[in-house]
Amino acid sequence: MTKSMELEYGVAAPNYRLPPETHIGRVKLQVSDLARSLAYYQQVLGLRVLEKAAGGGHAVLGAQTGAALVELQERKGARAVPRKGLLGLYHFAVLLPDRPSLGRFLRHLADVGVQPGMSDHFVSEAIYLHDPDNLGIEVYADRPRSSWRHEEGQLAMTTIPLDSRDLIEAGGEEPWTGAPAGTTIGHVHLHVGDIDEAEAFYHKTLGLDKMVWNYPGALFLSAGGYHHHVGTNTWARGAPSASENDARLLEWDVVVPSASDVNEAAASLHAGSYDVVRGKDHVTAKDPWGTQLRIRAK
Repeated sequence: MTKSMELEYGVAAPNYRLPPETHIGRVKLQVSDLARSLAYYQQVLGLRVLEKAAGGGHAVLGAQTGAALVELQERKGARAVPRKGLLGLYHFAVLLPDRPSLGRFLRHLADVGVQPGMSDHFVSEAIYLHDPDNLGIEVYADRPRSSWRHEEGQLAMTTIPLDSRDLIEAGGEEPWTGAPAGTTIGHVHLHVGDIDEAEAFYHKTLGLDKMVWNYPGALFLSAGGYHHHVGTNTWARGAPSASENDARLLEWDVVVPSASDVNEAAASLHAGSYDVVRGKDHVTAKDPWGTQLRIRAK
């Protein structure tokens, strides 16, 4: 078993546990029109193009400095996500380094005429968007971990209205100049068909600790005591899994400290009777609804 930190709250994975340094890396999305999506991700989200295929059809974006965050793969004619959603991506979440950055981003959205959803989750403040294919996006900033509360063994998270005026004031007079250095992918949130099956895959086998389990129809999991690296919910129960003809999440990265950690996670998935495919420096697996994750070393 991987040696991991003791938890002040939550339920530790019962067998293998992912190392506390585990975090989320790049997300790879299938979109219907690359040019349209690039315009959105640059102009609205403030990401910049790091790579673009000479023949078109593929691009990688990141913050002003730092690693790749979003990879876009074009499939002409891919269907937009329906309003109810599909099993697979609910949203991926872009984590800004501080509250002033989030305030400047919110003011920027007003400047470009975008009306987002907004929520205060106690542990974080969040802004919600949808890209041109209706793929869900969260942009958020964490509150200091010292301010997080826990009740009856689990982290206290909720959804209440965001104080948008106070958040914009926190941004000061500096303009939004794009996603700043230190921007990362904080978590992914997935529509699943069954919470117990999601727990079996992500908690008992992949090795994430349970953080919040009393949120209606949802389960939040993480490594290292974070509020969540993975959210799962049954709010699209009855919908099919996203198919090759849909705009969708193709793959997301779980980043662990070392190659030995990759091997241990792969062994745990294999022991749980999940198929594991080995690449040169990573392994891939799919959850019960076909959402693929890639486990790689930092």
